[in-house]
Amino acid sequence: VPPGKTVALVGPSGSGKSTIIRLLFRFYDTEQGAILIDGQNVKTVRQDSLRRAIGVVPQDTVLFNNTIKYNIQYGRVNALDADIVAAAKSADIHTRILSFPEAYNTQVGERGLKLSGGEKQRVAIARTILKSPAVVLLDEATSALDTQTERNIQAALTQVCKNRTTIIVAHRLSTIIHADEILVLKDGEIVERGRHEELVASGGVYSNMWHQQLENDSSEVAIREQSESGTGEAS
Repeated sequence: VPPGKTVALVGPSGSGKSTIIRLLFRFYDTEQGAILIDGQNVKTVRQDSLRRAIGVVPQDTVLFNNTIKYNIQYGRVNALDADIVAAAKSADIHTRILSFPEAYNTQVGERGLKLSGGEKQRVAIARTILKSPAVVLLDEATSALDTQTERNIQAALTQVCKNRTTIIVAHRLSTIIHADEILVLKDGEIVERGRHEELVASGGVYSNMWHQQLENDSSEVAIREQSESGTGEAS
């Protein structure tokens, strides 16, 4: 992965996306080939140093049963309050936090149950921004959210990835159309690679996935509009 570039991994379940992430974190090492980040073989980097350099926004955000401030500050435990606020602003969650009676001292509950899915993801994004890692990993970061919430937090995700080497494991292809390179995985192998426009035009695996997702999104919009129309008539 070249410095400052964005590479996306896509493919069906079992295609090998999770395996690549485990190799990236050196949960185990490659027997053949190599993973290069910014030109450096991750196999030659100590695990603790490697993991400090990577900031993750996961699909299922892990929040501690503590305050919002604590959960953001976990990204850099010695961070000043001003830095925490700046990170929250970049993640577009600061104003929402101030709307809570206890603001940054608001307890999030077990696994963040007192926050909505979108709010939890924004806290995770703020945490990653505060950490200021060299490499950002978005591991299906928005796949658990509805389409509208996902669109709302895309700007925050763009902010966290700005000028950083970024690896995106994607479920919704609309989130990776800007990637410098997309790797399409199937049965543990890279079957296609290129930019979004090239892959759509090629009529291959990615193109089929893209058109299928467009159909699904159109159906979702139609169902939502029909539901809203029905609600309006009932009232």
